[in-house]
Amino acid sequence: MAIYSHSKLSTFEQCKQKYKFRYIDKIKPDFKATIEAHLGSCTHDTLEWLYHKVLEGNLPTLDQIIEFYTNKWQENYKENCKIVKQEFTPEDYFNKGVKFLINYYLKHRPFKDGTLEMEKRVFVELEKNTPHKIIGYIDRLVHDKEKDIYEIHDYKTGNFLPSQEKFDQDRQLALYGIAIKQLYGQDKEILLVWHYLNHNKKIISRRTNQQLDKLKQDILKLIDKIETTNEFPHKKSPLCRWCEYKSSCPGWN
Repeated sequence: MAIYSHSKLSTFEQCKQKYKFRYIDKIKPDFKATIEAHLGSCTHDTLEWLYHKVLEGNLPTLDQIIEFYTNKWQENYKENCKIVKQEFTPEDYFNKGVKFLINYYLKHRPFKDGTLEMEKRVFVELEKNTPHKIIGYIDRLVHDKEKDIYEIHDYKTGNFLPSQEKFDQDRQLALYGIAIKQLYGQDKEILLVWHYLNHNKKIISRRTNQQLDKLKQDILKLIDKIETTNEFPHKKSPLCRWCEYKSSCPGWN
């Protein structure tokens, strides 16, 4: 059985050469993480800790949240953490995280929203008897008992805020929606929810069962394309600035 993830699929679409380096050749990357990835990881870990505490019956103070975030930042920060935008310092990124958490805390406390789990691992069954599955991790799963609606929440720390049209076409959370329906029932309504922390905004999207069925077929076609590909050319794009395989890429040597 082959296990795929949204990240793996997206890497192939973004740059076949990068896909080969990461998933086939397993080349050692030039650096372990970008500063943006470090910011995202520390923020996610802090929000996960916050909701664990709430589920235990303890609402942390804002000072406790910032202390947890600070410790996470210091514990996991690597000196070779890649900073592409040289006009910013590590302290600038650290302070962005503080701002994200303060705004989120003030907007959503006391966090009594029916949260069930954080970092929930799910598997998406694409088709009966298919050897392929999609694995994913839901930042936070919520069940609104009054409306009997499941909500898939995802945190984003990037600067760019896509249009509603982009959210309505988003594949990652839609895939997780398939998994939740397979767990709790095809008749269940699913909300896809993004928290864009840099904008202090919440965006919501929905999918019909017909849209999800089409998505499964599209994913199966993409996997077939991946598994029958023999050439992996590089593809230059603005994302190359953050690529961890520049030293191995013929497009940059």
